[in-house]
Amino acid sequence: MLASLCFVLAGCTVGPNYHRPSVPMAPAFSQVTSPPNPLNGGWKQAQPEDTALRGKWWEIYQDSQLNQLEEKITISNQTLKAAMDEYFQAREQVRVARSNYYPTVSAGPSVSRTRESYNQPNTQRSVTKYQYNTFTLEGQALWEPDLWGQVRRTVEQARANAQASAADLANVELSIRSELATDYFEMRGLDTQQVLFDRTVSDYTDYYNLTKIRFKGGVATDVDVAEAETQLRTTRAQAIDIAVARSQYEHAIATLVGVTASSFSLPAMPLRLRLSDIPSSVPSALLERRPDIAAAERRTAAANAQIGVAISAYYPTISLNGVGGFESTNPGTWIQGPSALWGLGGSALETLFDAGRRHAITQQTRDAYDMQVANYRQTVLVAFQEVEDNLVALRVLNEEATVESAAVDSAKRSLLLSTKRYKGGVTTYLEVLSAQTAQLNNERTSADITTRQFVASVALIKALGGGWNTTQLPNP
Repeated sequence: MLASLCFVLAGCTVGPNYHRPSVPMAPAFSQVTSPPNPLNGGWKQAQPEDTALRGKWWEIYQDSQLNQLEEKITISNQTLKAAMDEYFQAREQVRVARSNYYPTVSAGPSVSRTRESYNQPNTQRSVTKYQYNTFTLEGQALWEPDLWGQVRRTVEQARANAQASAADLANVELSIRSELATDYFEMRGLDTQQVLFDRTVSDYTDYYNLTKIRFKGGVATDVDVAEAETQLRTTRAQAIDIAVARSQYEHAIATLVGVTASSFSLPAMPLRLRLSDIPSSVPSALLERRPDIAAAERRTAAANAQIGVAISAYYPTISLNGVGGFESTNPGTWIQGPSALWGLGGSALETLFDAGRRHAITQQTRDAYDMQVANYRQTVLVAFQEVEDNLVALRVLNEEATVESAAVDSAKRSLLLSTKRYKGGVTTYLEVLSAQTAQLNNERTSADITTRQFVASVALIKALGGGWNTTQLPNP
């Protein structure tokens, strides 16, 4: 009767059922129109047939070297491996929780030799055997039926935590891959500046030689020679300094792909790629495409399930147990019908007084759920902010690149005119020096803007989830 009652009550699950919390939502991102004719590409609003980024998002840059480096992440990055092992642990915890649905069964033989006291009370000395053997083969089963849904809520919690861990794994991978792409473009941007400085040093060397020739001819002053030499040596020092920053980015890339910095090198390649269009989407899509949002939402579900686990402590604990086997004093009659033994039983235990412990634990789980809801909503807000920030950055940088390109052309023309004026004796070398500085600064700024455009595009891809979506979450 007790077992039948357990099966009848087994459908009862205490605690609140989970519903995804509401989050603040905008109908669209504010930056919804790409700038006209962007210099280096930019971003575009996703069309209905677009499902945002897909799979290997880094391939949109069409850079074979970057593709090769990104492929090494999965194989060699140790941070990613650690995150993967953490997910495996969470997945196994689901199996641990699910095992509580079933009874625990144990069995084993035992053999003993016993000698009783000859002087024990009520001894019939003529018939009592004071020494005898006991051979036992016994099995036991213990089951606590999940009447109130404690196990179901525990499994629900473990599954949500495992899915959160899987989303964490996806977020770690996205962060590592985007960090690699960022470091790669920063390094190539420095390669662009290195080419610029090498050319500039060569040009300044020619100017320096020109001033020396003019000085020997009595046309220029010693001040012109000193200024030209100062400009040349300063630029050489700046060119050397670029190598330090480039090495640091190269070493960072080596660590990300899982090799020692001393054994890794990349050839210099100026950044002359075209920035591809990046599909954006409506804000609500971020809830499905950002792994950090998915992880926060799954942890909210786990916190909700924990409330049910806490509430189940208010209900009695029902246990069913059974024992069966064989027992004999003689090995020859051990496994025989007359040697059989069995027993069945059950118990119910209800806590009557705990000084408010269960109430406090239940309230604690409710507070933990509220905290996770707040964290989830904050994660969504930060995600919206990151997308908006990088959309603005790309728009502004595209405009800035167009203006800076015109400034570079003007600076080149100014230097050309100043050089002609200096050679014609119309002006001093100071005018040439100013024009040289203006041209170098503008060309360096232009190269830096290009690098920042690529870095902002990587940041936008990361903010959009990098092609990941919640359909990739496992269901352990």
